[in-house]
Amino acid sequence: MNKLPKTVRTVAFSRPGTGLQEAIAAADVVKSGWIVGGPRLLELEKAFASTCNTKFAIGASSWTTAAFLVLKALGIGPGDEVIVPSLTFIASVNVIRHVGATPVFVDVDEGTYNICPDKIEALIGDSTKAILPIDQLGLPCEIDKIQAIADKHNLLVIQDAACSIGSRFRDRPTGCGAPVAIFSLHARKVVTTGEGGMIVTSDERLAKKLRLLRHQGMSLSDYERHGSLPTKFEEYPEIGYNFRLTDIQAAIGVVQMSRLNAMLERRNWIAQAYIKRLSHLKNLQMPAVPAHIVPNWQSFQLCISKNSGLGRNEVMEKLHARGVATRRGVMASHLEPPYRGYRADLPVTQDLAKRSFQLPIFPDMSDEEIEYVILAVEQVAA
Repeated sequence: MNKLPKTVRTVAFSRPGTGLQEAIAAADVVKSGWIVGGPRLLELEKAFASTCNTKFAIGASSWTTAAFLVLKALGIGPGDEVIVPSLTFIASVNVIRHVGATPVFVDVDEGTYNICPDKIEALIGDSTKAILPIDQLGLPCEIDKIQAIADKHNLLVIQDAACSIGSRFRDRPTGCGAPVAIFSLHARKVVTTGEGGMIVTSDERLAKKLRLLRHQGMSLSDYERHGSLPTKFEEYPEIGYNFRLTDIQAAIGVVQMSRLNAMLERRNWIAQAYIKRLSHLKNLQMPAVPAHIVPNWQSFQLCISKNSGLGRNEVMEKLHARGVATRRGVMASHLEPPYRGYRADLPVTQDLAKRSFQLPIFPDMSDEEIEYVILAVEQVAA
């Protein structure tokens, strides 16, 4: 068996793909004196709208605050039910509770980890208001099938695209397949501003309401007031929030968006190296990517094969001992204390949550680090 190369001692799980360009861009904003509500935010929003082939993009302080704004703007609240996968980072479920609505958990497809469209209709009831599908790990969900179900039952679709900027579904960019989609700009995402969120939509009325709500219900943005007469006063027609993304963050995001294609290429190269070199290991189940989908490989998730005799935690600990950082696979949110009382029975979700784990993948990962991870996994899982 090949020995681990001595040139590498440890491999981080993830590192944000930021560098000198982002630092200069952020510093320029600080020196300009206009650090929030200014031109850099508009520039980032235009870049997202263009990339997603939508008319509008609205920046917010996080994915969670962005999703909260969308749910509030669409009138979802107490008494309403929202169908959502349990196999997701818990924020996707928490935000439903934040607006007073009730999550209804649905199971997922074993190969893609995404919501299973065939299991949605059985959960639709009189109180169902929306479906919140998730593009898990950067792999777009079957949004056309989900939208068809929603149209049939007069439901809203809110696409959780937190991980999938730059991914494509049937040769269309993520974000344009649903009436509204929400991206995350967290440090582990493909495009990051440290923390932040971005909503995309082609609904002008919705976009206007979202901009209103994110800044205390103010009728004029800071940018609009800056170019107006001092006697043009804003109004506050609705009770809003303070969920803005700063121009410092936006400036970083603008640079990130300019490098998106290069980062996607590198992530894909790493993912293909893993698949090519590890597919022979019968104890591991590689990611499944349907032919009509191009993922951005935000994360690389594996599963321990059924009846392999290997334990997921044992594999992770042995990789840790070799200096390879890993993370457990996507969590089963309904098994966490706040949601155990819902008593959801999701056999696929529960099984995947026990068997899955994630390998390091990030744009600045060196060829030596990739080779180190592959050889370590071969040693542990052969």
